[in-house]
Amino acid sequence: MSQAASAPATPPPAAPVPDDPFRWLEDVQGDKSLAWVRERNAASQAVLGTRPEFEPIRRELLEVLNAKDRIPAVTRRGAWLYNLWQDEQHKRGLWRRTTLAEYRKPQPAWETVLDLDALGAAEKENWVWGGAVALAPEYRRCLVALSRGGADATVVREFDTVTKRFVDGGFTLPEAKSEVDWIDADTVYVATDFGAGSLTDSGYPRVIKRWKRGTPLSDAQTVFEGQASDVSVSVGIDDTPGHERTQFYRATDFYNRKTFLLPHGAEPKAMQPLDVPDDAVVGFMRDTLLLELRSDWTVGGTRHPAGSLLAADAAAYLKGERRFQVLFTPTPTRSLSGRIQTRDHLVLNLIDNVASTLAMWHKTPQGFVSVPIEAPTPGSLGLASLHDPRVPKDPLANHYLLTYTDFLTPDTLYLGDTTAAPQAPRERLKQRQPLFDATGMRAEQRFARSKDGTRVPYFVVWPKGAQADGRTPTLLYGYGGFKISLKPWYSGGFGRAWLSRGGALVIANIRGGGEFGPAWHQAAVKANKQRSYDDFIAVAEDLVAAKVTSPRHLGIMGGSNGGLLVGATMVQRPDLFNAVVCQVPLLDMRRYNVLLAGASWMAEYGNPDLPAEWAWISGYSPYQNVKPGVKYPKVLFTTSTRDDRVHPGHARKMAARMLAQGHEVLYYENIEGGHGGAADNEQRAYLQSLEYAYLWQQLGPAGRGG
Repeated sequence: MSQAASAPATPPPAAPVPDDPFRWLEDVQGDKSLAWVRERNAASQAVLGTRPEFEPIRRELLEVLNAKDRIPAVTRRGAWLYNLWQDEQHKRGLWRRTTLAEYRKPQPAWETVLDLDALGAAEKENWVWGGAVALAPEYRRCLVALSRGGADATVVREFDTVTKRFVDGGFTLPEAKSEVDWIDADTVYVATDFGAGSLTDSGYPRVIKRWKRGTPLSDAQTVFEGQASDVSVSVGIDDTPGHERTQFYRATDFYNRKTFLLPHGAEPKAMQPLDVPDDAVVGFMRDTLLLELRSDWTVGGTRHPAGSLLAADAAAYLKGERRFQVLFTPTPTRSLSGRIQTRDHLVLNLIDNVASTLAMWHKTPQGFVSVPIEAPTPGSLGLASLHDPRVPKDPLANHYLLTYTDFLTPDTLYLGDTTAAPQAPRERLKQRQPLFDATGMRAEQRFARSKDGTRVPYFVVWPKGAQADGRTPTLLYGYGGFKISLKPWYSGGFGRAWLSRGGALVIANIRGGGEFGPAWHQAAVKANKQRSYDDFIAVAEDLVAAKVTSPRHLGIMGGSNGGLLVGATMVQRPDLFNAVVCQVPLLDMRRYNVLLAGASWMAEYGNPDLPAEWAWISGYSPYQNVKPGVKYPKVLFTTSTRDDRVHPGHARKMAARMLAQGHEVLYYENIEGGHGGAADNEQRAYLQSLEYAYLWQQLGPAGRGG
């Protein structure tokens, strides 16, 4: 049965669109646009690429990015641990695998499954890895996604991990923003661009079909549909033996989705809507339904606050019972950041005052029982379960991987067992060597007061010997959107290119992020988005007031939504900063919703086509608010031609407008790289070295070298 909704009502009158003389730069691959890009790139490279810091920093960053002791991130598939590895010999990467026994060794023996560089050379394509979906329990057949130049859109091809070849006549999809998953060896669910009317206004699939091997895609059976106004549709398959189920989703906006449940083996007509809050995160642990709430929910006379995690008997819930066990309740400083499941345990990754902690529950037939668990602190923890329910008598059923890091401590990877005693030491699998000398450096947490009195935390990482004299070159980094938290992390790039050269690094935990749960995020969306910028400005003012730095030596950096953040704060308070690194940004908020995936973010920013909502968006949209005659810091915009998520036209047009107004602007657009800005380590090192050379030019003492 197709799950389609009725047509939307007639939209209200649209807000007027101001004249835009630089609209032509939205033609991503147009000859005129690319000629402008090449001209701006050359001008910026001539300035930054010749600075004394540039080449030493580029060499150091490439050494960091290609370091042999990087901890390989792995995904378990049956008996194998898979990893994608990039280095100087394998710029696009080796998709490779090893066993846990080998992985434990200092120098594991890896088996190459697919060489991306060799494939690209043979096929004359600039392939970038886009991931793989494997068919359990053998994990022999995979649906491999390959991106041209790092774009979100991918080509999907069936691959055999035993023969290490693409399957002749196998499942294949042309380039699109697709989603695929296995039903069985000869059948897949596919959501892709099926032609006219099959995509949402955000450019994502609107239709999911069931596709049989050996049949043309045009014959695939439609099983689920959303509306054009939805962000996307998707499907998730739970193949836990004895608890098989399939969930279909209509993402009505970025934070809300309708969930439909299809019992195992049933026809699509048996699909039923799941009665849960639209903004809840739904999960299952065998016979248990898990609900993570994003807004307050009163059910059965009990109010559960946003950020809570609830558990219920799945069968009883589907029959109408609303009885829950509360597994987590947030506090003003404590929030749920993530969770994993082993066979018998649920492990929660929590944030308490922007530092990670863990909590654990043992699943029993009578419900969940809290059990103690210890972990390193006060930095950031990462969790990954190793349990595979499709492996009989899984030897790793209760095992998981745990990472720990902070600003001055390199990553360490541990192997944990949820059945072990809390004080039992975890097995240390890998530990990175320091990438910079942190002797004499220190990190501290501070708090600023925002315009409305809200207490905003931020971290300062001090270089060796720095004093609060107002002269330390300081880089303030922020994001503040989409409930994304900025927890402490270890960066060899920042360490070598910035901290070791005498710069201070500041991370602002502003509203719009997820550091203090859903309420911290929701306090700075739509009509209240300006609060993110007020918080960021407050941190900058606090740094100056405390003489950590001064406006002459203070720079800001942010990417994507963070690019909007630094663009808006630059326009609002140009007196506070002397450098702005604006990466893959949103900047023209009048047209963001019609550029690539922009419509999917209207739940964060609002709809600029509605006059009432444009009234608040127009107050901060950088492209509409930048003015001639104002002294702005010289700004560096960076973006990617192959970014098919945030349109490169944002950065292009902002740079062009500022240049026309007589402002100093630097601009660099990587031809490849997608939303990440670079497709391989050489490109990353080059781009980042331009950024650091610019920062030292703007913030460092006169005549500073590399």
